[in-house]
Amino acid sequence: MNAFENAMRQLDLVTQIIPEQAIAIEMLRHPERIVDVEFPVAMDDGSTRYFHGYRVQWNSSRGPCKGGIRFHEQVEMDEVKALSFWMTIKCAVAGIPYGGGKGGVTIDPKKFSKAEVERVMRGFTRRIADVIGSDKDIPAPDVNTTSPLMDALADEYAKVTGKQDLAVVTGKSLTNGGSEGRATATGQGAFYVFQAYAARLEKPVEETEVVVQGFGNAGQAIAMLFEQAGYKVVGLSDSQGGIFAEAGLSIAEVLKHKGATGSVVGFAGSKTVTQEELLTLPCDVLCPSALENQLTKDVVPRVQAKIVLELANGPTTPEGDQVLFERGITVIPDVLANSGGVTVSYYEWYQNKHNEHWVEADVFTRLAKDMKDAADAIQATASKYNITQRQAAFVLAVERIGEASKGK
Repeated sequence: MNAFENAMRQLDLVTQIIPEQAIAIEMLRHPERIVDVEFPVAMDDGSTRYFHGYRVQWNSSRGPCKGGIRFHEQVEMDEVKALSFWMTIKCAVAGIPYGGGKGGVTIDPKKFSKAEVERVMRGFTRRIADVIGSDKDIPAPDVNTTSPLMDALADEYAKVTGKQDLAVVTGKSLTNGGSEGRATATGQGAFYVFQAYAARLEKPVEETEVVVQGFGNAGQAIAMLFEQAGYKVVGLSDSQGGIFAEAGLSIAEVLKHKGATGSVVGFAGSKTVTQEELLTLPCDVLCPSALENQLTKDVVPRVQAKIVLELANGPTTPEGDQVLFERGITVIPDVLANSGGVTVSYYEWYQNKHNEHWVEADVFTRLAKDMKDAADAIQATASKYNITQRQAAFVLAVERIGEASKGK
């Protein structure tokens, strides 16, 4: 089952809970716009290569579409559609005035020079310039895309349209209108959300063991935040494999090792484990922070965590979700857990629109309140209907989108 089928099945789960929202639910099964492009890019050796890109704008009932652009060799239409749909739900859950969108280019950026990757972003920007804009659709970084690439997008957009609009994209560098705190916002937001659920563990902080799958920006940030708060991080992984150390891992030392070797694997004093073994390690909190469909029905019966904090998009399949619920394991869904990134993106957009600049402390003060409010609303909805946290997130989002769509 692909990511888009999973996303639609998640929507199906709320149809019986809120039948009065049938019109909104049907609307959310259909994207407003799909852009499918191919574009030429000059290579360093003088040759030209064509690349395939996508931009999906799912729903704009609550405001302009919002969502990242990922560069990955496995990017394809159904994945981008699923991510666009989830962004629609996520923005509504977070309570920010955005709809959902997503984009991607099918490319393995590791196989190209930095200059070539920037030209790919500029080429993609030229193809989609007429459908994006600060009041229409606002891209952002995602897998394998960075602040410099967002700066390039803003610059290319200005060249194509003849006007500078910094708010057309978020996740920019600080010198080009970016927001303080954006680099760690997803992890920081996830930690604030976790704190709203932490009492469910009924365990002292220093005895609470954490495993993080995926050691990119979000994974590194959440691992460091847990460590700084006194939790014990016992397992980590990246695309090369995983490591486990019952006594706990020093995140700073693991980062040094990864910087020197290219992977967390082989870190001194740790045991090497597979990705599947990592997901089933003895721990209290499991943070899947990699790609979709990691916690399947075959894996979840062996999951030992008491809380699953989803930093990745769509890491748990619908079948896996049901098994975890039946086992009494709390799943803090991606549309809540990783919404800190898009929330601070909204802050960046707002600052650009109003010519303001907020210091990091102010950004995180606002983020802490917004994440707690969202988590509290979802827990209250889950209690009201006796449903999973994910179902509660979808119920809340559909109700908010349905209300916004009236009269449109």
